[in-house]
Amino acid sequence: MVQHRETGLHLTSPSTTWAMLAASLRHPYDVVAIGDAVLRNWRLQPLASFAEMSRAVDAGRRVGVGRLREALPRLRARSGSRPETWLRLTIVDAGLPEPDLNVDVFVAGEYVACVDLAYPQRRIAFEYEGEHHLRDPRQWALDIERYERLAAAGWLVIRATKQDVFEQSGRFIARARRALASRW
Repeated sequence: MVQHRETGLHLTSPSTTWAMLAASLRHPYDVVAIGDAVLRNWRLQPLASFAEMSRAVDAGRRVGVGRLREALPRLRARSGSRPETWLRLTIVDAGLPEPDLNVDVFVAGEYVACVDLAYPQRRIAFEYEGEHHLRDPRQWALDIERYERLAAAGWLVIRATKQDVFEQSGRFIARARRALASRW
């Protein structure tokens, strides 16, 4: 427990909060996703270090300690969202190589785009299409332009939806396998 400077309230640390949540989360991917959010150092200051996360797992008796121990080696600091974590884990658990996270794509020194997940050597990107992108005309237009820039740079973009990630991943994984095979 730490005491908040301004309110004086006693709070758990971010790593301890993550460890406490493991007992109540329904899916093991969510244990990883919350851990990723705590560790995230991509465009944010991390809330905790990996060492702090590891210590939180071993601090006292923990309900859900098995889930925490399974999640710990799967945590990554560059995941930008819960869907990105789920997408990465879906890919890895299907036996495919682990993609890099939030990859900046440059061609001839010029910035093209940042992609959610990628196999940069093969110029394959995976993008999670959140429904909010469809509802925001400006964002949708920017996304289309970004995909066109990536295609012009020789990148293959595999787009994933909520259904692909959270409901039925089989078709998405088949598309990912075909993409990898086409660029082997």
